[in-house]
Amino acid sequence: MIALSTQDINLSFGTDVILKDISFAVNDGDRLGIIGVNGAGKTSLFRILTGKYTPDSGAVYIQKGHTVGILEQNPDLSALPGETSCLEYMYTAFPDLLLLEKEIERCEKELSESTGDKTIALSNTLNDLNTRFSREGGLEFRSRCKGMLLRLGFDEELINQKIRTLSGGQYTRLALARLLATEPDILMLDEPTNHLDIDALSWLEGFIANYKKTVLIVSHDRYFLDRTTNKTLWLRYSKARLYNGSYTKCKAEAEAEAASLEKRYKEQQKEIAKIQANIDFQRRCNREHNFVTIRAKEKQLARMEKVELAPKEEKSIRLSFATEEESAGDVLEAKELSFSYGGKPLINNISFLVRRYERVLFLGQNGCGKSTLMKLINSMLTPTHGKITLGYNIKIGYYDQENRGLCDSNTVFEELRHEYPTKTDLELRSTLALFLFDADDITRKVSTLSGGERARLTLSKLILKKVNLLVMDEPTNHLDISSSEALENALLAFDGTIIAVSHDRYFINRIATRIIELAPTHERGMFDYSLEDYDEAYTEYMRLRELKKQSAAEKEAKSAQPTDSKLSYEERKRENAERRAKEKKRERAEARIEELEAEIEALDNELFGEAASDYVRAAEIDKRKGEIEEELLELYGLIM
Repeated sequence: MIALSTQDINLSFGTDVILKDISFAVNDGDRLGIIGVNGAGKTSLFRILTGKYTPDSGAVYIQKGHTVGILEQNPDLSALPGETSCLEYMYTAFPDLLLLEKEIERCEKELSESTGDKTIALSNTLNDLNTRFSREGGLEFRSRCKGMLLRLGFDEELINQKIRTLSGGQYTRLALARLLATEPDILMLDEPTNHLDIDALSWLEGFIANYKKTVLIVSHDRYFLDRTTNKTLWLRYSKARLYNGSYTKCKAEAEAEAASLEKRYKEQQKEIAKIQANIDFQRRCNREHNFVTIRAKEKQLARMEKVELAPKEEKSIRLSFATEEESAGDVLEAKELSFSYGGKPLINNISFLVRRYERVLFLGQNGCGKSTLMKLINSMLTPTHGKITLGYNIKIGYYDQENRGLCDSNTVFEELRHEYPTKTDLELRSTLALFLFDADDITRKVSTLSGGERARLTLSKLILKKVNLLVMDEPTNHLDISSSEALENALLAFDGTIIAVSHDRYFINRIATRIIELAPTHERGMFDYSLEDYDEAYTEYMRLRELKKQSAAEKEAKSAQPTDSKLSYEERKRENAERRAKEKKRERAEARIEELEAEIEALDNELFGEAASDYVRAAEIDKRKGEIEEELLELYGLIM
């Protein structure tokens, strides 16, 4: 059954056509990924589906009775109950159950104070309320709310923290947890992987992959899309094309279609050229029968269904990182490095050496100090303990995930001019053009730029720097898929060393030659995985990580089982005492069995003798025999 569909949706902002003739349908149980470059209209489409935007024309159909829940990319925080705790806010997603709880409490109170017929009526009402409460999920909704928070990276302390104290990323995770707990019929997620660490991402992938209802996901996370979706809607050139399969299958099919289309186009152009050459020849002959041939050939061309090439690919950034001088073999060394903030240890006693040409990715849970480490490497923070030493001739280029190195009051062009005063205007404009900033864009204030545009501007500043060590904190966070792929290709071609933090598993798979997982609670503060010989670094890292967990669990289980050589005198003494107690219990049971069997024999003699005509006594004897037989069965069980 169709859960949601659109028919000829059109949307424009002024003269800019955002969506044109968008028609598609999603069935119950489908998991649809929506992809496209930044500005393709993905979020606008979501807002039309939820009624926040009214399209210029077209219609949206949602199956009657279906509930819709949406996670927005940048949720509005102004209307939140700031003094409410995270867990209490989760409960408000279930207003009907909260009202039922209050009704049950009121009914219980009245019942405790009632008498007579009123007690019976209240008791029946209370039973009905409890049955309804249980049927509607009242017994588990609180534990479900807490479980969702824990799965998405909230610890016990953060669960009870006031909402007003949360960061933007924490609130986004809270909004996601609250939405997932309600399990709407149509779940709409706009960039749900932002602000999630790898463990939370893995859990969310499993949750969505097993979600029995309909899911629509806008995301640039290619790895996430591949593991969660079974259909893909690709927005390009203001239009939409629906593909069966996840992102990778969709991309392969689109590339195959484009190649087939180009082949048919070239073949047809050859055929057209051949016919046109024949027409030209006939015209040169200039005889009457030649004109008959010309008209026939012209009709053939007119009837021919022309193959049209697809529009040119939407523009993507073009970049390459250049180095001027080669670095030393040992690029960077950290020795016993620790950092605390406000008395809380973020990085604990880590030591590592990065060599030339390595591409090292730092992973770990949110709050484990990954971004802090990038700032320590870039000398923006000072270690609490230990030190970082750079090798000879190291020139660092730093990418900050928040793009805080930009000045909001500058124009785009001024931002580059301030950083590189000796560059010519042509060089700066050419660089900005590579990052899709046109003549109008470069006069805009930095404060007006979107997250993706700010990321592109930061990258444009970085490529002009000519560094041999790139330190990058979540470089793909605000980039669309094509821009992420362009960045990956540039990093793979970079003739230098890379140290980065990322949650983008697709990016990690392509880039990493080594992964260091930060673990502040571990004695060494980290786990180091060398992956240079693997094509898919993240996949291999997860395999090795799972093996490490299994090994640790087996080691712990083995250490918990004492060997014979470790048995103490007290343990042997206890075992001997238990054995003697069992022997005594068996001896007592055997003695009791003899007594009871003798009693049964005496009762039988009485039953067939003196009590043969005494029905009252016979009934007493029969009852006693039943009691004895039950006791005998228990005793026989003890000695078997």
